[in-house]
Amino acid sequence: MSIKIPDNMPTIYTFNVIGKDLINAGIASQQIKKILESLGIEKDIIRKISIALYEGEINMVIHANGGQITCVFYEDKLLLELRDKGPGIKDVQKCMQPGYSTATEEIREMGFGAGMGLYNMQKNSDFLCIDTVVGMGTTITMEIFLEKINESK
Repeated sequence: MSIKIPDNMPTIYTFNVIGKDLINAGIASQQIKKILESLGIEKDIIRKISIALYEGEINMVIHANGGQITCVFYEDKLLLELRDKGPGIKDVQKCMQPGYSTATEEIREMGFGAGMGLYNMQKNSDFLCIDTVVGMGTTITMEIFLEKINESK
């Protein structure tokens, strides 16, 4: 079974993310969730996409002074690209560890920066690529299938 993207629906969505704007953080995630619901995507897949995208969006707000999110719908998957011109990630392996955070104390006091962002993005995506250059920025690419893969074959 394949999911048919309606002909009248754009297949690419782009969102600008404003750095340090915690009040509006999560808008892209919410809008993509609504689109997925309208397409009848299974709730557990919507949850995976929402978590992965929200974590990336929050990281852009907190660490990178914003950036741009591009969501591309294909028949069988969603491609998410999060691009920023922030400080880059000095040690990707360390930042992938659950609980490791470079967030400031102020951000942690607000309830963010628990050190689960990259870990949750990896856990909830079917493919994750982190392209980062210290001092220039980071591009994170995630792919998430829109259908469950039958693993019993």
